[in-house]
Amino acid sequence: MKSKLLTALGLVAMTAALVNAQGMKPKIVGGAEMLPSKNIVANAGNSKDHTTLVAAVKAAGLVDTLSGPGPFTVFAPTNEAFDKLPKGTVDTLLKPENKGTLTGILTYHVVAGKLDSAALAAQIKEGGGKAALTTVAGGKLWVSMSGKNWIVTDEKGNKATITIADVYQSNGVIHVIDTVLMPGM
Repeated sequence: MKSKLLTALGLVAMTAALVNAQGMKPKIVGGAEMLPSKNIVANAGNSKDHTTLVAAVKAAGLVDTLSGPGPFTVFAPTNEAFDKLPKGTVDTLLKPENKGTLTGILTYHVVAGKLDSAALAAQIKEGGGKAALTTVAGGKLWVSMSGKNWIVTDEKGNKATITIADVYQSNGVIHVIDTVLMPGM
């Protein structure tokens, strides 16, 4: 009995070590644990730092897409990132008549595939210091390093810092960013 218990504990410890080594330990974002077993929308909906993003995803009709199998890499702006936009911008974008523009901005924050920091680092190395990513909206984002910070640059030259990387989801990965990215439009 004792050896079975030790074997079970050993398996649990090995599993925990493997999960942690793969970066799969749930992270806390916006005061909520982001569970790798939940999808992007379910986890983001629990983050108090992403209420504006979740409202925008709902207004744009992207809930089903971002709840789907993916995989997706989402550069997820915080409420504070949306607050940096000119006054009234978010309210204007959330209006039904601006759904197309809102959808374009939101899908500009999404890249097909699961690009965690290891994958981004490999692409940065391959790109000679900068990774060029094509967004679901068809635009370009560039990821680079500045010291120890991950920087995402949009088509207008705006720079966002990844404040929390590798928030694993059942259908991809989220990187929390401090600035809303804007397509070249």
